[in-house]
Amino acid sequence: EDVPVTTAVSPAEVAFDPAGPWRRARSVALRPEPFGALVYHFGNRKLSFLKSKLLVAVVTSLADHPSAEAALVACGVPEAQRPAYGKALADLARSQMIEVRK
Repeated sequence: EDVPVTTAVSPAEVAFDPAGPWRRARSVALRPEPFGALVYHFGNRKLSFLKSKLLVAVVTSLADHPSAEAALVACGVPEAQRPAYGKALADLARSQMIEVRK
């Protein structure tokens, strides 16, 4: 008899919208380091490294701006580098380090 195989359903993947309001997740601690910062999520126990002080500035200021795009501009991220920073923020959203601000 065939037994159906089930797979674990992962939480819905967070779609990162740079035009939306974001913030550092409440259960995330950020520790400044010479290279940037260590980011630790107390809920899922994930550890990430922010390897740019400018990215640290963006992440810490997300809640102060109407959108992630506005945070990039306000922090002085050069226009040519914004796609790379957007990808980094999308990765942080997928790992639940940043969350949509409601």
